[in-house]
Amino acid sequence: MHKYLVVSDTHGRDQNFYDVLDIEEPVDGIIHCGDFEGSEGKFALAANCPVYFVSGNNDFFSSLNRELDFELDGHTFFVTHGHHFLVSMDLENIRSEGISRGADIIIFGHTHRPTAKFVDGVYLFNPGSLSYPRQEGRRPSYLLLFIQDDGTVEYEIKFL
Repeated sequence: MHKYLVVSDTHGRDQNFYDVLDIEEPVDGIIHCGDFEGSEGKFALAANCPVYFVSGNNDFFSSLNRELDFELDGHTFFVTHGHHFLVSMDLENIRSEGISRGADIIIFGHTHRPTAKFVDGVYLFNPGSLSYPRQEGRRPSYLLLFIQDDGTVEYEIKFL
């Protein structure tokens, strides 16, 4: 089994990221969906695993890609911040884009609200925000993604 930490929208308030890393390590990879506001280098250095980072709408001077496509454990991932796909309105645009890229796991941020859905063979994940949560209760959130050796996907939305 492999365990991946998925976070987003830290917005320069870094301590919650480090706290989550302390709680969840070891992890096999970290996916950050953008809006670091300058912390991406520090986060990459703190990680003891591969990192998959994309820039968000507030990462003005970042050299990170806006989108990533990659394969892990037999699954095809599409990772983006989400603002270019209007994820605050609905998830159909990002879902269609991910499917067009062959992805079966689509991960995004931007809304600051955690989401985990499985729709017609495709997973849609948003870890919420570690710094400025907007869901009821407003607790910082992140997502753990577990991929079993047989390719089975399991996940858990967690709160600080």
